[in-house]
Parts: sequence; structure tokens; C-alpha cells
Amino acid sequence: MTLFERLTKKAQEHPQRLILPESLEPRTLQAANKVIEAGIADITFIGEKEAVLAKAFELGLPYIEKARIVSASDTSFTEPYAVLLQELRKKKGMSIEEARETVLNPLYLGCLMIKRGDGDAMVAGALSPTSHVLRAAFQVLKTKPGISVVSGAFIMLLPQACPFGEDQMLIFADCAVVPDPTAEELAQIAIATAKTTKDIAGLDPTIAMVSFSTKGSATHERVDKVIEATKLAHEMDPSLKIDGELQSDAAIVPAVGGMKAPGSEVAGKANTLIFPSLEVGNIAYKLVQRISGAGAVGPILQGLAAPVNDLSRGATVEDIVNTIIVTCNQAIGDKKL
Repeated sequence: MTLFERLTKKAQEHPQRLILPESLEPRTLQAANKVIEAGIADITFIGEKEAVLAKAFELGLPYIEKARIVSASDTSFTEPYAVLLQELRKKKGMSIEEARETVLNPLYLGCLMIKRGDGDAMVAGALSPTSHVLRAAFQVLKTKPGISVVSGAFIMLLPQACPFGEDQMLIFADCAVVPDPTAEELAQIAIATAKTTKDIAGLDPTIAMVSFSTKGSATHERVDKVIEATKLAHEMDPSLKIDGELQSDAAIVPAVGGMKAPGSEVAGKANTLIFPSLEVGNIAYKLVQRISGAGAVGPILQGLAAPVNDLSRGATVEDIVNTIIVTCNQAIGDKKL
């Protein structure tokens, strides 16, 4: 069973309430039609019902009529969310009038529906810039307890002949969000990525905090940051199998790991790599993807109090379906189903 076959099956067994705020975007509608037909999620669109159904009819999408459609312009529906938003943002000086104006934005309304318990997760970004999606999620949902930073992981689907990783997978983070994390932020990224490794990849996380040094082979303040982050991550979750600092070959090649870090339970066996900066993570995942022909599933946003994922504005229908499946599995993992 492939990764997405397994994730699809789990989503079908535990359907989540998924919110799609970009209700007239054609690729999003086409993806939602497939998701509803397959029984992967209970879809809620934010938009005007007549317009959404007309667009679905135009595109030949018969299953869209089974979705829930709510309107941001229906004040009888949105007023409780405006009250909630004003309460959440009152320390920032937000008035109820400003809150009512803000809930007209489907991104904010979607996050508020999740916050109020009327949805489980959200996928957006086919039309909206990443900054807009993240701003709504940050301001409304915030981050998980003990986590102050949102990061982005990729699940690298490695070629069959590749001897590294586990079940032909390696998980990389952060590859999408935090340019130069502090030691504390790097530790939090490791904790959040461990959850992604478990909930989405279905693996027991074995985490390498990677650097250009292995166990003191080089000295530099950037090495010190990784060493400190490893220590902090251990303190945050003593049950995690995590080690650092390790060079990438020491992390994934058994012979090199045994030589450079003897006695390490991670060296040579890592399935999850935490990079010291965004430039390293982003470069690494793109190089592995292009040179080896690996698939790259992500970025999977992690650390938010509830699952919200951002689409590329160039996303295909298949990309959107896959993002919905991943996001539903994040929600399932949060509920420990």
C-alpha cells in the first residue's frame, strides 16, 4: 500500500470536517468533487450557495451539491464568529465593528469555524498568498502548547533502489517557513516534525539534528546551536529518539554513522532530518527531488493548534486532493483516532 493509499483509507475511516474558503476556484472545486465522491472528507465551502452550485454545474461536478456551503455575508451566521474574533483580538484593540469586517474574509471565517469547533481543518492558497493564509491561522488558531513557531515539512518519497530512510521515505524540516531558527525554535521544529513523521508518514520518528559537524568534529556557533537544540528537544520530550549534531551521511548511512557516532541510536538509522536553517532545508529537498527523482509531499505546515495547509497558486487538482488527504490525517492525528 502506497503512502497516499494508506492516508486515503484512514481519512475515509475517520472523515474530518474540512473547510475550503476559495469556493469558486475551479481546481479547488474539481478536487473537492473527487474528495466528496471518494468519501474522504466532509467538505464545507465558504461562499454564496447559488454561485458555488452554478460554477460546479458549469464544470460538470455533480458531487459539490453534497457539500455544506456557508456565506460570509450572512450576518446571522457570522455574528458569533465576529464576537469570538473580537474576544481573541481585544488585547490588540480590535473593536466588534472591525471583527465583523474581518469575518467577511473567508480565510479568517474558516479559521474561526475551526476555533469554535465547527470544523476540523482548512486548505487554502490556490488563490490566496501564503502570507494571507498564515496570518489568519496565526491570529485565530495560534500554535500548539509548547510550540511558538510554525514550520514546513516534506515527506520525500525515495526511489525503490534507494537504501536510505525507512519504507522509501525521509522526512525533512524546516524547508518552508523559518529562515534562521534559534536553538529553541529548532527544538520545537523537531518536536512538531516528529508528529508529522508519526501521523502522516506512519513511521516511528528517528530524528537527526543535522549540521556540518558530527559529535564535535567541528567547532562553530552554528554547531553550538544544533547541539543546544538537541538538548532542548530531549527535555521537551524525553521519549523521542533524537540525536545531534550529526552530518547528513552520519545520519543516514549505517557504516558512516557507526564510525562517526558509535553508540548513537539514531546515527545511520535516521528517517527524519532537522536542518539548521531554511536555506539548508529548502536546498536539500529540491536537490534530492531533482537528482534522485524522489517525490516531495509538502510543505506540510506543522505547529499550528489545528491543521491548516497552504497550496501553491500553481497547484494541480491532484496536488489539492493530496493536500486535503494529508490535512485530514493531521486532524485525525490531533484527535488520536
